[in-house]
Amino acid sequence: MEKRKLAFWEIWNMSFGFLGIQFGFALQNANTSRIFDTLGAEVDKIGLYWLAAPLTGLIIQPIVGYFSDRTWTRLGRRRPYFLVGAILSSIALLFMPNSPSLWVAIGTLWIMDSSINISMEPFRAFVGDNLSEQQRTLGFSMQSFFIGLGAVVGSALPYIFTNWFNVANTAPEGIIPPSVKWSFYIGGVVFLLAVLWTVIRSKEYSPEELHAFEKGSENHNDASHEKTCSESRQLSIGFVLTIIGSLLTYFVHDLNQTTKDSHKELYILSIGILTAGVLFMLVSLLRKKQINNGFTTIITDLLNMPKTMKQLAWVQFFSWFALFSMWIYTTNAVTGHVFGTTDAKSKIYNDAADWVSVMFTVYNGVAAAVAFLLPVLAKRTSNKFTHMLALVFGGFGLISIYFLSDKVGLLLAMIGVGIAWASILSIPYAMLSGALPAQKMGYYMGVFNFFVVIPQIVAGTILGFLVKTFFNNEPIYALIIGGISMILAGFLTLTVTTSSKININE
Repeated sequence: MEKRKLAFWEIWNMSFGFLGIQFGFALQNANTSRIFDTLGAEVDKIGLYWLAAPLTGLIIQPIVGYFSDRTWTRLGRRRPYFLVGAILSSIALLFMPNSPSLWVAIGTLWIMDSSINISMEPFRAFVGDNLSEQQRTLGFSMQSFFIGLGAVVGSALPYIFTNWFNVANTAPEGIIPPSVKWSFYIGGVVFLLAVLWTVIRSKEYSPEELHAFEKGSENHNDASHEKTCSESRQLSIGFVLTIIGSLLTYFVHDLNQTTKDSHKELYILSIGILTAGVLFMLVSLLRKKQINNGFTTIITDLLNMPKTMKQLAWVQFFSWFALFSMWIYTTNAVTGHVFGTTDAKSKIYNDAADWVSVMFTVYNGVAAAVAFLLPVLAKRTSNKFTHMLALVFGGFGLISIYFLSDKVGLLLAMIGVGIAWASILSIPYAMLSGALPAQKMGYYMGVFNFFVVIPQIVAGTILGFLVKTFFNNEPIYALIIGGISMILAGFLTLTVTTSSKININE
């Protein structure tokens, strides 16, 4: 039994919700630092405040993936999560620009990102569920197209409102400018409507049909042959992580005593490692007592990842470390290094911040434009070479911002970033999807998000420390570090074991 070949417009409909998701995500990425700045955030703490976003993803996505694998309702398997996440995200988008204080904005970011993750995580598994292996590349490329398109408009909205409709981009101290507010209002509506389109216009295979497809498939993926991690090995890994986390926590405590608590964000990283170790040890003991439930399965399967997934984890880590450095620090780097101002109330600052929105529009527009070209290049070369080349372009794009002094040059730098972004959104998932069992597709796609989230946590905890300690609070150096990280990710792609090239659906 094989999956039906879907028509182009069926794949279009099942991917359309990503237009709304990325619309909201782009508004968050392009404007959150600006909102934090307006509400009085210190530059070296912005990365820490941003951590609300990846921390929620780290927790939410594998849980949503685990339960969506086991859900079947009148709406289907994945679509209930699309809908609930969209409703909550839209409410958060409407509230975010009206935050009365910095801490309210941080809390709203936490809620907003949790909700976006509820909608976004099942979309990756949705492609694996509904499309055959021959059509999955088209499915992920379609998602990349809508991600780019949604982000183009979402990123550009503040600039559009100011320069096309004369909506003010300045406001009294502590107040978010009207152009940003209206952008978030539009984003909330578009998010909900786009996801509703996919919910209404798409169908899903039942769990019984998916089981029959996998049973009849001759292509046994590497996940089906992975050995389950033993209780003793899980205990050993947990013990080592606990020791490392404890030592790091002691080091961070000692550092903060010396520096009068100026690097408290480092506790997030050290305590995170300590917590992971404790969880592994706890679950190993529960398994020895034959206690098996959702909690033990979620934690244990972190160590049962397919080989391809483990190799791609390093590529994702350094790719997303670079992206997060860009999202956090581009506004401050461009306003301060290129335009020479740090006064968030000044017109120069807000004009420069608007230009950052245009820069983000360009890289997302490039991503949408090349979304269907990368698979063609991959067919002629290989998926690994294509991804490596795209990441190198992106890395040099980030580094080049240090040497630029005009608006046009900044836009040209974003072309390389856009090529990398298009590849990051499609090729790793196409390489991974064939290595995952259907019954755990949602869960492993959620776990794969760990290697999107963990580098963001690392970036959020150490970049502020590095910028303040070694680079005199100049955020431009965070972009240089990000560029080097992205180039490293490109070369690590060549180490990934994969037996197939990306196929083009004719």
